[in-house]
Amino acid sequence: MPLNAGDTGYGSVPPGHGLSGSVGASESAPLLIPEPEPEAEAVRWQPLSKEKLEAAAGGPGWRKVRFYLVLLFWLAWVAMLATSIAIVVMSPRPVVTPLRWWQKTVFYQLQPELTVEQQTEGSRGISALCEQLPYLRSLGIGALILEGLFDKEASPLTLTATGERVKTLAQIQHLLAESNKAGLKVVLDICELRVSGPQDVDEPSNFTASHALRFWLEQGVAGFAICDTDAAYSEKSLMEWRSVFKEFSSQEEERILVVKQTQDVLSPLNNSTLVDVVMRSILPSSHHPLSASEVADAIETHLQTREEDIWPSWTVGGKASHDLKKLLLVLMMTLPGSPAVQYDEDIDKTKDKEKTKHAAVALFTSLSRSRAREEALLYGSFTFLPFNSSSNSTAAPPSSPPVLAFLRSWGCVHFLVLLNVGSELHALDPAWAPSLPKAGVFVSSTGMDRLGSMTLETLELQPHEAIVIKLFEAGSYS
Repeated sequence: MPLNAGDTGYGSVPPGHGLSGSVGASESAPLLIPEPEPEAEAVRWQPLSKEKLEAAAGGPGWRKVRFYLVLLFWLAWVAMLATSIAIVVMSPRPVVTPLRWWQKTVFYQLQPELTVEQQTEGSRGISALCEQLPYLRSLGIGALILEGLFDKEASPLTLTATGERVKTLAQIQHLLAESNKAGLKVVLDICELRVSGPQDVDEPSNFTASHALRFWLEQGVAGFAICDTDAAYSEKSLMEWRSVFKEFSSQEEERILVVKQTQDVLSPLNNSTLVDVVMRSILPSSHHPLSASEVADAIETHLQTREEDIWPSWTVGGKASHDLKKLLLVLMMTLPGSPAVQYDEDIDKTKDKEKTKHAAVALFTSLSRSRAREEALLYGSFTFLPFNSSSNSTAAPPSSPPVLAFLRSWGCVHFLVLLNVGSELHALDPAWAPSLPKAGVFVSSTGMDRLGSMTLETLELQPHEAIVIKLFEAGSYS
């Protein structure tokens, strides 16, 4: 008989007993069989429907969030706009002073008979000058100062009498008419002529200098030039002249008075508004050409001495080496004031054109156009930049004239003008002006052979060279 026969034994389930029996029965349930659990339903993620999404987004909480976000955006935008406006308004900027025509123009001094030197008749000289007027205007010249038209012994009665080589008054009137057509103004030089003061006994008492001035102003003359040593240079005479000028002046067509300064110091006037322009010479008068050192000293003296009472006009004046001719032109065109260029054969249309003359015309045109369009060169501030002895190239001998430099600035625009008066090569010391921007572009040079961008650290000035550079900060092209 088997051992387990009739014996239920441990772990066996009697017949008829289920799993859900009594406690005794559960204790006899097999231990290795787990109790079945009810199946859990599978949970699947589903996106919100359109109706549910609209219901959630339109709730009061989300509405408040969106309102505050939009409000914050507009407040930040208004704050940035207000800050930008405040920066623009409060930032220091140069004040533009409207310039009059004689402050923006380039004067050109000449005697009519000198324009055709090989011809002996002054009338033909006038005709040649009339033909050149559009050409002179194209160079950037705005006004002519005509010299030598009157007899040296002129008086108020004979002020309308012309010199021996310019035969007739009609030819000068024709020149004035043609100048106005070409857009050129004309200033008559009556320096060293007696046009005021005591009248001669033989002269009519009702004929004064005012009558002579009116006569020429009626012909279209834009003004007159006198010397500071003339009798007319007095407050009494100039006030009479001013009253005559007002009769013919308008806002666009002002009549001006130019005073040529022949002495070291201009005699002051109590009323400085009686004079519009003071013409000063860069070089002192001399019977022989000045040396490079003398030229450098004269230039440096003018650069360090600034007189701002009356608008200045600059002319070369004294004699200098032909090698410095272009350098002096660059200086005149870039100094504060109106340049007064003397007659130059190199830009005379009637002369034979050589390669050097083409370069002279290109230089003149480049300078005049740069001056016309750049505020810094018209009315920008002036800063003289002295060179220390260590700033010059070691190759230059100690007796060589120093490099001269000055800065014309308007706002964030800077023009650097460098003048090498000497006959030696000069390299700039990188530590010469550490505050200046190192990068820039060439605007003009005496050789018209410098183009494109440059850096001051690698710049070398050739003998007798002048360079105009427009500086800018790194990454800026203003």
